[in-house]
Amino acid sequence: MTDKPVRSKDNFLVFGSPAIEEDEIQEVVASLRSGWLGTGPKVARFEKDFCEYKNAKHAVAVNSCTAALHLSMLASGVGAGDEVITTPMTFCASVNAIIHSGATPVLVDVESHSMNIDPEKIEAKITPRTKAIVPVHFAGRPCEMDAICDIAKRHDLRVIEDCAHAIETEYKGTKAGLFGDFGCFSFYVTKNVITGEGGMVLTGSEEGAARIKVLALHGMSKDAWKRFSDDGFVHYQVTEPGFKYNMMDIQAAIGIHQLRRVEPYWQRREEVWKRYSEAFADLPVGIPAAPEADTRHGYHLYTLMIDERRAGISRDAFLAAVQRQNVGAGVHYLSVPEHDYYRRTYGWKPEDYPHAKRIGRQTVSIPFSARLTNEDVADVIEAVRRALKH
Repeated sequence: MTDKPVRSKDNFLVFGSPAIEEDEIQEVVASLRSGWLGTGPKVARFEKDFCEYKNAKHAVAVNSCTAALHLSMLASGVGAGDEVITTPMTFCASVNAIIHSGATPVLVDVESHSMNIDPEKIEAKITPRTKAIVPVHFAGRPCEMDAICDIAKRHDLRVIEDCAHAIETEYKGTKAGLFGDFGCFSFYVTKNVITGEGGMVLTGSEEGAARIKVLALHGMSKDAWKRFSDDGFVHYQVTEPGFKYNMMDIQAAIGIHQLRRVEPYWQRREEVWKRYSEAFADLPVGIPAAPEADTRHGYHLYTLMIDERRAGISRDAFLAAVQRQNVGAGVHYLSVPEHDYYRRTYGWKPEDYPHAKRIGRQTVSIPFSARLTNEDVADVIEAVRRALKH
């Protein structure tokens, strides 16, 4: 391997760096100049725009997808003594939201090819205490929602979709987030649409949306949101102990313009996805499966599977080798049972979820965003090739 890195240190390719354009900058500046930084008209506008994009009935903007999941649990009636089924191949927030609601998380292993929860294994984990299923559309690939919704209907379970990776995702003509009782989205800085920090809940239930809106602002009555309008002072009542989960206008100012470019950004990521898949087809690594028929992949992550026996290098050594080329990379994710807290608390063993264990120990996420130039993509490809030669 040549001694000279693909990129210089002062030109390090940051993993997950978002595409920010002048419209977002000017909208944030306008918010700063207005003095209205908290929840206000721009949050309402972002909720309306996202509802229209997703063809949803109701949307509530919050400060993270974690908050969205937590509030959706509570609005679904999930609480102490209940069990909620989800996947071990996810970020810890999916499981933590269940724990914060007072319920017990129950894991079902993933399919090897899709990395999504395996519907065929769900029913074996259902007990009289099971209250909900939380499918996670991993990396933007939709879960098998027909099977999951059928199981939920037969067992009278709520479905709360974790759509943190799935803003553009569709399954058989229906957009992710519209299958279940609630759909939860992330606008974190590495996501396909960003607000820096932020989240959204979609629901078809007017009552559910109203409850989430109350819970997101300290449990104050819905009239409390009118404090953020110019209609004059409105008294409010605290109806239950809620949370400080509301989104700010300064965040929504970014999201409004990000959402307008959601399609061209998706198209650019599709181009990069195809270029990566062609470039890596001859390498001793695993690449993502092609999108399934009658679905739309959100193209959120591009993951390589590094099997040391096949690649001749360990996953962590590969990561280090790519980083030495001044190209950022990440791990999405170690399976949930790998983490010490969950093993101690729930007695979970990684070997009980073999597909998630393998994926979590082999996966590497490489730079993948609409911001990448063709030169950036070429550098990533070269860095991967050099790492494998090393």
